[in-house]
Amino acid sequence: MSTDPNTNLPFKALPLPDALHKAVDKMGFTECTPIQSQVLPFALRGRDCIGRAQTGTGKTAAFLLAVMSDLLYNPLEEQFQGEPRSVVLAPTRELALQIAADAELLAEFTDLEVHTLVGGLDMQKQRKGLQTRPIDLLIATPGRLMDFMRQRAVFLDQTEVFVIDEADRMLDMGFIPDIKYIERAMPTKMDRQTLLFSATFTPDILTLSERWTNNAEFVDIAPDMTTAEKVDQKLYLTTTEDKMTLLQSILEQEEVTKAIIFANRRDLVRKLFDKLKSSPHKVAMLSGEITQDKRLKTLDGFKKGEIDILVATDVAGRGLHVDDVSHVINFTLPEDPEDYVHRIGRTGRAGAEGRSYSFVCEDDAFLVEDLQKFIGQSLAIEHPPEHLLAHAHTG
Repeated sequence: MSTDPNTNLPFKALPLPDALHKAVDKMGFTECTPIQSQVLPFALRGRDCIGRAQTGTGKTAAFLLAVMSDLLYNPLEEQFQGEPRSVVLAPTRELALQIAADAELLAEFTDLEVHTLVGGLDMQKQRKGLQTRPIDLLIATPGRLMDFMRQRAVFLDQTEVFVIDEADRMLDMGFIPDIKYIERAMPTKMDRQTLLFSATFTPDILTLSERWTNNAEFVDIAPDMTTAEKVDQKLYLTTTEDKMTLLQSILEQEEVTKAIIFANRRDLVRKLFDKLKSSPHKVAMLSGEITQDKRLKTLDGFKKGEIDILVATDVAGRGLHVDDVSHVINFTLPEDPEDYVHRIGRTGRAGAEGRSYSFVCEDDAFLVEDLQKFIGQSLAIEHPPEHLLAHAHTG
């Protein structure tokens, strides 16, 4: 198992096709992240890899560079519509679309065709994309891919590389039967390359990865909280009644350029949005009840700075890549410590400083111990400073 993350491998040292080197240069990347340093030397040689890595560690570029290198170094003389050469599966639409956006940037100087199939968007448009040109890289959510397979619009018997991203999330969301169906339609694991990524390696995930990969190289980039090193984490002990005041005071008194406020339930997200929309900030919400089109517009507005506060459930915690988030506020603590890592990983990105505030009331104080164990550091629960609560009592 490969575990040494301390090698800063320059991209120039990797045997990538020139077109990919050019794209990487244009994107301003010079050195690989630990997961890229560990995965790419194996994946570029055609080896199967199973990687443990959190969101925000560069794993998307790791698998995309491996896939695209394979496609570019081994061009086909003849290719048919509806037969993708490589398939990337992601558990959520947001993540699939983010991977597709990264893929388009990396493919800029190539003639590779990237296509996305996700639920919630126009099926006819997606079908048209399949029918007008042969697809090199297909990025999809399991349900929508199966829809097209059943309609005989997609055939996977020519798949050369299969990538499963966030396998643990796939398991949580009940997608494993779908992936089994999809995998069975492909060449056997001996006749394709498989790359599987997961933030955790549970026994179930390891069993599945053995079934789907052939003599894979394990790459374990432990959750060492690299994303949180630049994040000033504060846990404030408060009452349920005072949480709203605390939130409003932080938003008013601090230099908030962009903030994400996380809550565990949709109804609470809606309530917070209703309370905050009269503030001077431009506020939007992101949760499972919002239509896919609206979610994409909201994310785009947040990235462009047209929206500066996003109130969200954990649907936005993963796969949301926005570099200049100054604050993450956990209005409620997540029940799963891993979601805490994903949430606060939204700030302190790309070398910037970030702040995270978590509101802890008596109901969820018991979650803190598990959280500290998971991230391997102790977090002091403190009373909020007076100035943040003063406004509670003055109205």
